[in-house]
Amino acid sequence: MSLFITDECINCDVCEPECPNEAIYQGEEIYEIDPDKCTECVGHYDEPQCQQVCPVDCIPLDPNNEESQEQLIAKYEKLTGNAFEG
Repeated sequence: MSLFITDECINCDVCEPECPNEAIYQGEEIYEIDPDKCTECVGHYDEPQCQQVCPVDCIPLDPNNEESQEQLIAKYEKLTGNAFEG
């Protein structure tokens, strides 16, 4: 699954620079996550970095974008051009 940001977001700006795939961006009202770029940090880190730094815990898994570990790895490889070394 990709992640998404709920309306509990306080626009604190800490999640966006932590995303290795540049999937997080400022939306009209709150930060948003592009599901086509979100790999839950697979290939980069053991845990999603945005979730680790979010002070209000408003970045859950997106039930509308379910993806397997294999799909996340394939997305990582396509986005980075690197082979997954997990």
